[in-house]
Amino acid sequence: MLDYRYHALSLAAVLLALAVGVVIGVAIGDSNLVSSAKNGIVHDLSSEVDAARRQADQLRTQLSAEQAFSDDLYPIAVHGLLAGRSIGLVFFGVASDRVDGFVRSAVTQAGGDLTTVVAMREPLDPGMLARESGSGAFSGLAADRSRAGQALTGRFGVIVGRQLVSGGVLIDRELVSRVRAGLFSAFDGQLSRLDGLVVMRTEPPAMSSEQRSYVAALQAGLIDGAADVGVPLVGVELTSTQPSQVPWYQAQNMSSVDDLQATAGQAALAYALEGSHGAFGTKPSADSLLPDVTARLPLSPAASGP
Repeated sequence: MLDYRYHALSLAAVLLALAVGVVIGVAIGDSNLVSSAKNGIVHDLSSEVDAARRQADQLRTQLSAEQAFSDDLYPIAVHGLLAGRSIGLVFFGVASDRVDGFVRSAVTQAGGDLTTVVAMREPLDPGMLARESGSGAFSGLAADRSRAGQALTGRFGVIVGRQLVSGGVLIDRELVSRVRAGLFSAFDGQLSRLDGLVVMRTEPPAMSSEQRSYVAALQAGLIDGAADVGVPLVGVELTSTQPSQVPWYQAQNMSSVDDLQATAGQAALAYALEGSHGAFGTKPSADSLLPDVTARLPLSPAASGP
């Protein structure tokens, strides 16, 4: 008769022997096993790091070559776009030497001249502007703190914008000269007729809601006045500008460039000042990196057909 207890004991003995063998084996070879596994992992990681470094070096080399190509192509792409044109730069807020340099480089590279650079004072002193204007029409700038006063500030801004772009050849040609101290925190160059206006706006500093309303009215009025003259208006900022002012530029129906520090951004600025309209740059608000430059290049005889 089959004895199941005997088979159970035999099976248990076999399993116990296997368990003891495993324990002894691990105890004997554990250090070698761990060391081998560690070496394998380190080798794999080192290979991946080396491959990543090689890829990074290749990408850096490729990027340098493409940057050199774009730098060489840039002067050709913008050559003569702004030949003989006078351009102005307005800072709504604190002036920036860095932005001034980028705009100046873009304009001169395209054959133009940055003739006027001004920075609007913030916050405004309506009383000073009323006194300096020398016109009874603007006495309400100081006296009226209601919406009517803000509307008057907007009309004041319209005249300033017209005069700034026209060089003082339109209505009340001396207004900008008279209010210069109260209106501008910086003024470089001369008041002359402009063929385009670049605007750099930064978020206004801490001020009361009333002061902010006056500043907003003056800024919008100045843009409207400059647009009335019929010159291209382009708002600019750096990629690092936060918060972005592109939505404000778009609300004023201005073209914009959001990567002014880049070669492509400076090229886009030159084309926008020449007449291309749109939002250019690398931010989500941009329509494209550049205007349709190829559409403006002359066709070769072969491409133009018989």
